[in-house]
Amino acid sequence: MPKQKTHKGMKKRFKVTASGKATKRSAFRGHILSKKNGKRKRSLRKGSLVLGAEARKIVEGLRPCS
Repeated sequence: MPKQKTHKGMKKRFKVTASGKATKRSAFRGHILSKKNGKRKRSLRKGSLVLGAEARKIVEGLRPCS
């Protein structure tokens, strides 16, 4: 039986915390920042948790190869 591989695309975008929750980076932070005000940009620095079925898929995809 082959090993389950880590999903490389997910590895670049998500992180699993020590308690097993999935975190993500905020969207709308990559470019065209001049028209966004400082308050909005500061709030976009913070990441957030992924919830529900999406979180389960991410944790499964980032499971270390064993």
